[in-house]
Amino acid sequence: MRLLPSIGIEVHAELLTETKMFCGCPNRFGGEANTRVCPVCLGLPGSLPVPNQRAVQLVLRAALALNCSIAPRSLFHRKNYFYPDLPKGYQVSQYEETNPIGHHGHLDIPDPSTGGETDVRVRIRRVHLEEDTGKLLHLPGGGAGVDFNRAGVPLMEIVTDHPPDVHDAETAREYVQQLRLLLLYLDVCDGKMEQGSFRCEPNISVAPEGSDTLGTKTELKNLSSFKALATGIEHEVRRMARALEIGETLHQETRGWNEETQSSYPMRRKEGEADYRYFTDPDLPPMVFDEEAIERERAALPELPLTKRARYMQQLGLDAYDAGVLIQDPAWAAFFDEAVSLGASPKQACNWMNGDFARLLNDSGQTLATTKVTPSHIRDLIALLEAGTVNGRQAKDILEAAFQDGRLPGQIAEQEGLRQITDEGAVRALIVEVLGANPDAVARYKEGKTNVKGFLVGQVMQKTKGRANPELVNRVLDEALAE
Repeated sequence: MRLLPSIGIEVHAELLTETKMFCGCPNRFGGEANTRVCPVCLGLPGSLPVPNQRAVQLVLRAALALNCSIAPRSLFHRKNYFYPDLPKGYQVSQYEETNPIGHHGHLDIPDPSTGGETDVRVRIRRVHLEEDTGKLLHLPGGGAGVDFNRAGVPLMEIVTDHPPDVHDAETAREYVQQLRLLLLYLDVCDGKMEQGSFRCEPNISVAPEGSDTLGTKTELKNLSSFKALATGIEHEVRRMARALEIGETLHQETRGWNEETQSSYPMRRKEGEADYRYFTDPDLPPMVFDEEAIERERAALPELPLTKRARYMQQLGLDAYDAGVLIQDPAWAAFFDEAVSLGASPKQACNWMNGDFARLLNDSGQTLATTKVTPSHIRDLIALLEAGTVNGRQAKDILEAAFQDGRLPGQIAEQEGLRQITDEGAVRALIVEVLGANPDAVARYKEGKTNVKGFLVGQVMQKTKGRANPELVNRVLDEALAE
């Protein structure tokens, strides 16, 4: 019996606002525990919430980018449950049955099974707005505490549709990676999984292939990287398959992921919606979205990453891999776009950025915000190469010099003597000198040992300290050897 995994995915993204969702406390990561709290986010008696308009706008933006329909009227609800990190005893959220802000959308992602050459559609069930909880802390020497600095931070939840469109770990990873990238381009979330501002919880089940119903699901938590997400899903699928093979009963539960042991562990039995006793929050008014506001926000959307990827491939002639690398960082893609708009060859700009320039940044620990190299440097460097003014080796040296002091490539080529020797007469004279100094190599070449030519080219390049034009050297050398 072949089992088919089905994977629903819930993503929680903390929103990039200055303050929390319902109060004026700063929305920032880190700092001393319980220093960014007030009666509202602690749920003290008599305190009243005031919704953060910016958070509502960011969720609307994300929902539109995910091709969602927008509810004209959307309500806040209280989700009731007890847990130490929930100071109010309930979480302000949105109940699915009463119109979350966005619903019935989709995200088209590169299909991992085809190397990204085709796309696969993942349907989005809902995009809604809620508040984050506090954070449990394990204290030195045992015991636990709670840091409520995170409580009340505006949180967006994005849930895939049912039944799931995702059936393997790699597609799940690709979906979450592309969703994170989308939110970065929208400036909605900073996407820092290691800080918990972007979290994903897959809901995993297995059932016989062709079955009309899904199996018992497990929600997996504590996944702090894309690798952990894929590994955790694969582990759960194997665990469930083994359990079914030996006749064990699977329970609907929440399980945690242990990165050290690469295994999951039970946390609690998973609740149903009825257990949360949702009801409309009496302290918060409905959110109303008119068509004018929706279209205004839609018109303000930037070029999204997968749209940009398609443009790079279809209009600029890049392959799927190169285009995929360029879009992985909004600032990196913007740098590339500017270089191309200045006149750089798209393929050459891509090669230099993803190759030598990326290496220099990584080795130095610098970023695009701190480097002295600009898109104009890349454009000028490529222009020198295309004009034959410098060769590839010289271009690498020029880029390294520009990286150090910010000089323009043309200046460096002139000041450092890095221009190619393109005078055919000068090159021919050097070749005559090299051939005269290496009669044995010339004799072997004429005997048919053509690999000797590489040695002779190297001798010419050595004499010119790499400045001779390689194409010119090869052509003139061929002519000289044929005489």
